[in-house]
This record gives sequence, C-alpha cells and structure tokens, in this order.
Amino acid sequence: MKKLYSIITLALLLNLSMLQLVQAQKSQTPTLLLRADDIGMNHAVNMGVKQLAETGIPFSASVMFACPWYQEAVEILKQHPQVAVGVHLTLNAEWKNYRWGPVAGRTAVPSLVDKEGYFLPSIEAFLKSDYKLEDVEKELTAQIERALNSGLKISYVDPHMGMALATPELRALTERLAKKYNLGISNYFGETYKSMWPVTVETKAKEFMDFANTLKPGSLNVVELHVAQSSPEMDVLVDMNSALMNTDDGKPRASQHRQMELNMLVSPEFLKLADKKFKLITYADLVKTNGLSSMRAPLPQ
Repeated sequence: MKKLYSIITLALLLNLSMLQLVQAQKSQTPTLLLRADDIGMNHAVNMGVKQLAETGIPFSASVMFACPWYQEAVEILKQHPQVAVGVHLTLNAEWKNYRWGPVAGRTAVPSLVDKEGYFLPSIEAFLKSDYKLEDVEKELTAQIERALNSGLKISYVDPHMGMALATPELRALTERLAKKYNLGISNYFGETYKSMWPVTVETKAKEFMDFANTLKPGSLNVVELHVAQSSPEMDVLVDMNSALMNTDDGKPRASQHRQMELNMLVSPEFLKLADKKFKLITYADLVKTNGLSSMRAPLPQ
C-alpha cells in the first residue's frame, strides 16, 4: 500500500512538473528585433533613424558604409548606444540618378562596377555580370574595415538586397568574413523573419501591428524595415527594380513607404506594446547571449 502511495505521489509530482513547464513555456515573453536597413543612404534616411533612436527603444541599424552619407549616420549612432550597428554589405546601387560605388575604388574591383564606376542596379544584373569573387572579397572587406574604423561598435553584417548571400559561393565568402571579424550575420540565429519591404503603403501599419500583437511565446523574431523622413530629396528617388516602389506611371513612392514605416515604429500604439507583449532586443544582445558559435545558415525557403 505504501509503495502504491509512493508511485501515485510520484506520478502526481511528475504531472505537476510537466504542467508547470508547459505554463512556463506559454508565459515566455517573445523577443522582437527591429532591423532598420539602408542607414547612411542619404540625409532623409539618417533623419529617420535619428527620430527612431530618440524614442530610446533598442533596435539594430544596418549602415551602408559605401554610401555618401554614412559619416552623418556614424555621428548620429554614436549618440545612441542602445542601437546595435551592423554593416549592410553593399554590392548594388538601385536608385535612378543616385548611385554609389565601391569603397575599395573602381580600379581595385573593376568586375563589380559598370562603365561609369558604379555598382550594378539589380541582383540579376550582378549575377549576369563577370564578377570575380576576389573583387567581392576585397570590397566587402573594405566596407567592414571602414565600419570598424568609424569608432562604432559593430555587431553584425547583413546583405543589401540579399546580394552578398545570393549564391553558395557568395554566402561562403560572407560567412568567412563574418568569422574573420567576429561578427554575427542577420537571420543566422533561428529568427522568424518578417520583411515590411513588399507590403503596400496602405496596409503596412496594420500588418506590422498584427504581427507584433501575435508573436508566439518564446519566439525570436526579426522585422526588416526601411525608415526615412519624407523630404524633397527622398521624394524624387526612383527604385529601378521594384514596381511596388513606383506608381504605374513611374512616379516614386519609396518616400511614402519609408515615412509610413517610421510612423508606425514611433507611434504610441507600438511603443506601448514593448515590454508588455514582447521584449525588444538587438543583434548585439543576440551575439552576447547566444554566441557566434550558435549561428547557422537559414534553410532555403
């Protein structure tokens, strides 16, 4: 009888432990990582990231160190240590009449540029070109070293337009450089990935808030964002690749997209959710907590 009682008691304790574990898992706060891309692209983008940083919320800023306005971005980000900084590895220049070229110099990496010395405008154009991996390595190294020499703490890398991870060879090169410089790679920590890029201006805010309100307990999530303050400079930029970023008659809408994404991030509705529905983290937090050895390439979609 005593033995039976012990067995029943043990079974009850095990069931209680399992119940407590399930309840603990259900109560786990989701984590949300906001990644703002294209920082340093122009003044309008930098003013957008400045406005976002001034809210005090932690987020990750991917800086294009190949762009003319990166120095202003560096000055802004130095004032906001809660923002983790990454190198937005850049091999394309996609805006009509606003182009940029390699940090290493056009003569140092001739296979990466057009006849005018600028990066090619699209992934397709790049992949069809006679690019050389040694030139890619030289250029991406120059971008990372410019970032490290800026005085900012650099935590991670991620590819502009996905270019630096677009083929197995480019992926292997990017992984090798990240390892060389002890940097994380965005989307290599098992994140659930959400991009606001392909979402229409009219539905962006609702889709973003719906996503933020329905994060799974214990989940790790990253949202790819592009912010800017609408201005004459931003309003005239035409994306040479994306129909969504332009009207049917070719008028640019990228400025509206980026202002809308900025608006939803600094809105009282979103800011009230932080630390209630989820915990905001950065890639610096993720690298520190999980370690670089935890990184794994995401599975092909």
